[in-house]
Amino acid sequence: MDPHRSAGDDLSDRSTRHAVGAARATVDLRGIVTAWNQEAQQLLGYGSGEVVGRPAVDLLCEGVSEAELRSAAARGRWRGQAALRHRDGSRLEVGLLAHRREAAPAVEEWLLVTPLQGTEPHPQDDELTAWAFRQSPCAAVVYDTDLRLRRANAIDEQLVDLTEEEMRGLRLVDFLPYPESEVMEAHMRLALQTGERQQVELYWRAPGQSRAHAWSILLAPLKDEAAQVRGACLVALDTTEAYEARQRLLLLSDAGARIGRTLDVTHTAEDLVAVAVPCLADLVTVGLLTCLDSGIDPPPSPYRGPVDLRRIAHGSVLEGCPESVVALGGLDPCLPSSPSARCLAAGRAVRYELSESALAQWAIERPQRVAQVRRYGIHSAMAVPLLARGAVLGVVLLARHRRPEPFTEDDVMLAEELAARAAVCIDNARRYTRERNASLTLQRSLLPPDLPRRTALECASRYLPAAGQPGVGGDWFDVIPLPGARVALVVGDVVGHGVHASAAMGRLRTTIRALADVDLAPDELLTRLDDLVIHLSDEAEDAGDLESAAGTAGAIGASCLYAVYDPISGHCTLARAGHPLPLVVTPDGTADLLELPAGPPLGLGGLPFESIEVELAAGSLLALYTDGLLGTGSPDQALQAMREVLARREPSLSILCDTVLQSVLHDRPADDDVALLLARTHTLGADQVATWQLAADPAVVAQARKHTAEQLTTWGLHEAVFTTELVVSELVTNAIRYGCPPIQLRLIRERSLICEVSDGSNTAPHLRRARVFDEGGRGLLLVAQLTQRWGTRQTHAGKTIWAEQDLAVVSADQDPAL
Repeated sequence: MDPHRSAGDDLSDRSTRHAVGAARATVDLRGIVTAWNQEAQQLLGYGSGEVVGRPAVDLLCEGVSEAELRSAAARGRWRGQAALRHRDGSRLEVGLLAHRREAAPAVEEWLLVTPLQGTEPHPQDDELTAWAFRQSPCAAVVYDTDLRLRRANAIDEQLVDLTEEEMRGLRLVDFLPYPESEVMEAHMRLALQTGERQQVELYWRAPGQSRAHAWSILLAPLKDEAAQVRGACLVALDTTEAYEARQRLLLLSDAGARIGRTLDVTHTAEDLVAVAVPCLADLVTVGLLTCLDSGIDPPPSPYRGPVDLRRIAHGSVLEGCPESVVALGGLDPCLPSSPSARCLAAGRAVRYELSESALAQWAIERPQRVAQVRRYGIHSAMAVPLLARGAVLGVVLLARHRRPEPFTEDDVMLAEELAARAAVCIDNARRYTRERNASLTLQRSLLPPDLPRRTALECASRYLPAAGQPGVGGDWFDVIPLPGARVALVVGDVVGHGVHASAAMGRLRTTIRALADVDLAPDELLTRLDDLVIHLSDEAEDAGDLESAAGTAGAIGASCLYAVYDPISGHCTLARAGHPLPLVVTPDGTADLLELPAGPPLGLGGLPFESIEVELAAGSLLALYTDGLLGTGSPDQALQAMREVLARREPSLSILCDTVLQSVLHDRPADDDVALLLARTHTLGADQVATWQLAADPAVVAQARKHTAEQLTTWGLHEAVFTTELVVSELVTNAIRYGCPPIQLRLIRERSLICEVSDGSNTAPHLRRARVFDEGGRGLLLVAQLTQRWGTRQTHAGKTIWAEQDLAVVSADQDPAL
């Protein structure tokens, strides 16, 4: 080989004599050649068998420095000139690229590449460049420094629907007079001024396109050899697929954040509509199967039965949704051939084009709907089933009339994903609503439907279930008529929410009514109630009944306030078990908390309950409530707001209840259940009560009958004289015979006529069946037959036997023959 011949000449000659290609070889990390191609053999003359398995350093005329090797290993690439040894002994200077790569899992090697073809420009390069510009898959345009078009390729001509000759010499805003053109020109001018590239992202429809596309536009200055700016080039890349994919992800993200925010079926459907319009469709309607109206479980999918949908939500790009032929809440019966029925039968989305031929066939079955389709130009639609947990809930209909492009398969997949998410949320809301309604029904059945009207008290109440809770709670109130024209007021709160809390509340309320019927004092009643809760809890745990234990556990920690008001004395006796203090408003408008001894919550045991007795003037207002009314904010602020409202002395307690809730809660949903009971006190006048002290002598029975007859005559109750004389005679006789002094007779005229006989004995009487020859035993039986109600209650001084007659019954049905 001629030593004066350059390596470049040799490489050029060799590359022109052989086929165009690249010499390639691979070397493992030990430096051993592992592969050798035909071009490498042409370059150096070695056959594959002569090289593979030998150290690669044998092919080098000069070694590579250790620093270069470390640098190449760190970067994973080496490039430069290498002196190689030809088989004939000659030296070749070649440009070499070395790449470190993974040939197989955990196996690395170096790939060595050198071109066989010369690197000088080829005469055809200019033609290739021109062809590349004209046939580029991206729109490419060249502008001069005056922003006038000089060159445009074929893609740009298609986009703007003009030829290069028609656009040459014009500015962008001249042949595309749109706001987007002004944006691009502003960035192009900036590129010319700064000499730096600019980028613009646009989403618009070019004149040569049927729909809007997303564009990533690069604007770069064109400089000469002296770095002087001579023009600008514009390259537009269509990124519609990536843009729409991002939009779909954003839409799904928005759906995840918005759909299902509340456990309400209608609101969930409305959220679905709000997400889909206008991002996916111009019109969206949501209908649920009417079988869900009655609370029954939805049918399984696929569903081929009758399809009757209840429209619960719809939305449109047009205000008022005029395209819809079914109003909100209206019934939409679907034929078996309808899109809704078809998608439910298939168990998947159905997409279709509303061509004129399809509409002509459909017009026979649904003329009104077809008229709306033609009127608003609806051209593409799809029906998507709402499926959750393998069951069919309803159908989502989507349509386009503003957007010119039809629904695509990607749109179908997106709609199915949105419908699937919404369906689960709707099913959760449906289940929650059903359980909540059951809890509310249970709780309302346990609460008094109407507060009894009593002379002693004027009452009004409100109950608000907590917003956003999985079920109603255990708050309750009650107004219980007691003997002697007295009234018991009860307010309580069971810890927790749901059916178990309501059930525990019902058990407590029923127990209180039973204990109140025995006429226990407030502190004793709470003690008995506390013992009952502990006993029921122990029984449930011993039996291993988890549901009963859960319900009883809800009662543990329950709070209660029990008050008894006597309209004759004006005294009110109260006791509480872990309950908030009541508010009392005096007739002069002073509102303050009534200090009561602090009793423990029910179910804890071990601590006593205490009662206090206060005197309430006629016209005083007593406010009992649960802690839900105090809210999660400052209890002091809530109490102050209650004081201010209650001091206004509204004539209507019902209005006053609403005003208290609005002032304290500020029209916000309550965080916890709220029970409020307001009671305005009244007293019985001296002309409504008559009292006599009697001696323990059988002779006073006649005197007692005389006092009774005279008092009833004074009250104008002539029809009740005969019956009441008999009742008084029997009760006084029993007190003299079986009781002990002191003996008292009291008549009370309220809504009913009450006769009370008290004595100093604690022995309670009871009914018994008298035999034929018995001399006694018929007195109480006679009292029970002559009156509507009778009973006995223990007092501090002994006992009181009472009998009550309804005055309306007495005046209408009294028969003197008795």
